[in-house]
Amino acid sequence: MQIVQQLAFVAAIGFTGYLVTKRATFIYKNIFLGKEEEIKGDSAKRFGNMFRLAFGQQKMFDRPLVGLMHFAVYAGFLLINIEVLEIVLDGLTGQHRIFANVIPSSTYHFIVSFFEVMALAVTVSCFIFLIRRNALKIPRFHMAEMKGWPYRDANIILYAEIILMTMLFSMNASDAVLQQMGNEHYPVVGTFVISQFFVPLFSGLSETALVAVERTAWWVHILGIFAFSVYITYSKHLHIFLAFPNTYFAKLEPKGKMENMESVTNEVKIMLGMPVENTDQGNSDEMPTFGAKDVQDLSWRNVMNAYSCTECGRCTSQCPANITGKKLSPRKVMMDVRDRAEEIGKNRDANGGTFQDDGKMLYGDYISKEELMACTSCNACAEACPINIDPLGIILEMRRYVAMEESGTPQEWNMVFQNIENNQAPWAFAASDRFKWGEELRTQETKKSASDNIKA
Repeated sequence: MQIVQQLAFVAAIGFTGYLVTKRATFIYKNIFLGKEEEIKGDSAKRFGNMFRLAFGQQKMFDRPLVGLMHFAVYAGFLLINIEVLEIVLDGLTGQHRIFANVIPSSTYHFIVSFFEVMALAVTVSCFIFLIRRNALKIPRFHMAEMKGWPYRDANIILYAEIILMTMLFSMNASDAVLQQMGNEHYPVVGTFVISQFFVPLFSGLSETALVAVERTAWWVHILGIFAFSVYITYSKHLHIFLAFPNTYFAKLEPKGKMENMESVTNEVKIMLGMPVENTDQGNSDEMPTFGAKDVQDLSWRNVMNAYSCTECGRCTSQCPANITGKKLSPRKVMMDVRDRAEEIGKNRDANGGTFQDDGKMLYGDYISKEELMACTSCNACAEACPINIDPLGIILEMRRYVAMEESGTPQEWNMVFQNIENNQAPWAFAASDRFKWGEELRTQETKKSASDNIKA
C-alpha cells in the first residue's frame, strides 16, 4: 500500500512539473512577442528596488492595515512552503515527518508551531479579504473590467488558501492523536501551538478513521499546493513570481520621463546630415512605423508588465481621468495587453509557431481611442502600482500610433502640433513675438511710474 502512495506521489509531481513547465514556456514566448529593449542602469539599484518592492512590499504599506495583511499572506506562502519540502520528501520516501528524525525535537516543534502561526495569519487575512471584496464591496474590485473571471479568480484563490490552511491544521491535529495511540508510523513530536485546539475534534475517532483523516488532509494539502502551482500560471496571482523580475527591470529614470522615439530621432538626424547610431535603420528603404497598434509593437518589458499585473486596481483608483468619469482604466489597459498576448500566443502555437493574421489588433479591438485620449500623462498609475508596473508607457506608445500613423488625434491637439511645427511653441504666434507681452507690461509700468511721479 505504501509503495502505491509513493508511485502516485511521484506521478503527481511529474504531472504538475509538466503542466507548469508547459505554461511557463508559453508565457515566456508571449512576453518576447514584444520588441527588444535594452535595459540600462545600475544593477545594485535594481536589486534594491526588487528587495524593497517585491520582497519587502514597501508600497503595499501605503495603506498599513491592508499592507500588513497582504504581507502576512505573502510571508505565509513563502514560509509555509518550507514545510512542503518535508511533505515532498515524506511522499517520495514513504516516511512521515522525516525532519523530526534529523533535527532536535525542540527545534522541530518550534519551527512547525511557527508555520502554524503563519497559517493562522493567512487564514484570518483571507477571510478579511473575502469580506472586503464580497460584503464591503470596495469599489475598485467591482469596476467593469472585473466582471466575470477576474472577480471569480480573486475569490477562488482566497477560498483555496483557507482550505489549504485548514487541511494543515487537520493533518497536524489528527497526527497528534495518532501519536498518543502509539501508531508506529507517526513519530512522537507532540502537539503544536494552533492545531492543539483542533485535537478534541478527532479524539473520539478510531485509529483507522484517524489514519484516513490524516492521510486525506495530507493528500488534499499537497495536491492542493500542486494544483495551486498550475492555477496561478493562469491567474493574476502570477505576480507572486513575476513581481521580482518586474521590479528589477522597471525603469530607473524619473517617473514621467518620456523617451524620444528612436525612429523619429534617426529620421531627423538623416535630414540634418548627422550620423545615425542605428545604421540598419538609417540605411533601410523600408518606412519606419511609429507607436504601437498591437502587442508585437510594444517592448517585451511592456508585455511582462501586463503579465505581472495584480489587478488590485490601485492604478485606476488614483487615475484622475477615471475619477472624473472618463472611460480610461489603467488596470484594464494592462489586462487587455495580457489578453491579447494570450490570443496571439494561442494563434502562434496553433499554426506551427507562426502567427497568422486574425484581423484583430490591440488598438481598436481591445483598447479604444477614447481610452487612450483620456490619459493626462500624469503618471499617477505608475506611482500607485505596488510593483512598478508602467501603464503610461503602453498608453503613450499606442497614442503615438494614433497621432503619427492614423493622424487621428483631436482637432485641438492638431492645432497645438501645427503651432509647435511652425512657431516652436504651442501658441499661434511667431517666436519673434513671444516676449511682446513683456514689452507691453514694461511700457505699462513705465507709464504708471511717470504718472505717480507727476502726482507726487
